[in-house]
Amino acid sequence: MPEARRTIFLFPLGTVLFPGGSLPLKIFEQRYLDMTKACIRDNLPFGVCLIREGHEVGVSATPESVGCLATIEQWDMPNPGMFHLLARGGERFRVIETSMASNGLMSAEVEMLPDTEPCNPDAECVVLVKSVIDRVGAENFPQPVKLDDGAWVAYRLAEMVSLPMTIKQRLLEMDGASDVAAVIKKSLKTNG
Repeated sequence: MPEARRTIFLFPLGTVLFPGGSLPLKIFEQRYLDMTKACIRDNLPFGVCLIREGHEVGVSATPESVGCLATIEQWDMPNPGMFHLLARGGERFRVIETSMASNGLMSAEVEMLPDTEPCNPDAECVVLVKSVIDRVGAENFPQPVKLDDGAWVAYRLAEMVSLPMTIKQRLLEMDGASDVAAVIKKSLKTNG
């Protein structure tokens, strides 16, 4: 079971990171360069939250209250003052309280949320995800591919479908993979 509370750096972004998902990033702002160096040095994850108000660059944005831990799996520094990262989504969390460093880097005390309730994957969702994997190649998906894991399938489908980020945020906040799959299927039928 994850720690109940912990303090992490927060990285508000214009995207939603789901557990198990891949997140490529180009880091160039000084506050996030500092965050990246600390996370690499101390082997720490950082928190990714969808931006509720504001922008990715410049003045710190206001994040949503539920986010996902991101662990740096690969990094490169092609130029001084720039990192290229590949981060992997981990546990979900709820922000309890935020604080701001003098350089604009946000930290938060967070409460770790329970893992998504295990369930068998929805058969229609498996077919959709498998068809995309077959088309673009398994190497373009978080490894290992887990078509027998309801949460893995639901989160990969949530990443693939074209939905407003506010809807994807609500999917991240749900505790059951079967609920996530049901919302996505309903959306696909409505928009399909």
